Amino acid sequence: MSEPILARAFEVLRARGRTALIPYLTAGYPDLRTSEDALRAADEIADVLEVGVPFSDPLADGPTIQRSTFQALKQGMTLAGTLDLIARCRLRRPVVVFSYLNPILRYGLDRFLRDAGDLGVAGLLLTDLPAGSDAAVEEAVRESPLDLIRLIAPTTRPERLRVAVDGAEGFVYLVARLGVTGASNALAADLAASIGRVREATTLPVAVGFGISSAEQATAVGRLADGVVVGSALVDVLGTGGVPAARRFLGELRAGLDLAPAMA
Repeated sequence: MSEPILARAFEVLRARGRTALIPYLTAGYPDLRTSEDALRAADEIADVLEVGVPFSDPLADGPTIQRSTFQALKQGMTLAGTLDLIARCRLRRPVVVFSYLNPILRYGLDRFLRDAGDLGVAGLLLTDLPAGSDAAVEEAVRESPLDLIRLIAPTTRPERLRVAVDGAEGFVYLVARLGVTGASNALAADLAASIGRVREATTLPVAVGFGISSAEQATAVGRLADGVVVGSALVDVLGTGGVPAARRFLGELRAGLDLAPAMA
């Protein structure tokens, strides 16, 4: 059996002393053509790509991602459309599908895992599936070619943290601060301690997201984590300045991360 896509990608990054840049983009936002162009631009600069599936009740997301989701839905974007978008882009970087559970179940879990696996999708992050809440879904993902990515809150207690990372694959996504997604002017003061607790519980790479909105913040987080996830700030830049502005912003983030040596 071949090595999973994300494990191989992080091994290569570690060997190169590179912290992973992981941008999030909402499928179909601000329109289908621009979304396709933005994903291709991100594919040139980033290390792993997160593609968000629009959903009508995005409770974990802040106003920026919600607006992008609702605009994409108005234009007819669906989970099937998201997979078609990924297929058309012919992306070189590993792709993680970021979704709520409901669209996956409507599409059909087994069908989704088969179709996404055929496209070479590397992982699945289900925003509203806490560890242990649905063993059948978790097992189905683990048995598929897709890695089951866990989302970890900074307040997770040690005993719960061990449960949350049990069976996790690919990397662990640590939320940088409490609340919904959204750009922030400051990082949590206890972020280093939160990352340390996760590292004690798992050997998987740790990527940090929620609130990162500048190259300076990316540099700071990159000195602590294996990967930096940027979503709301990028989606906002894409919506206001289009693909050229998004490309420049990603370049600034990459330059900021290059100032931060990857964790050994």
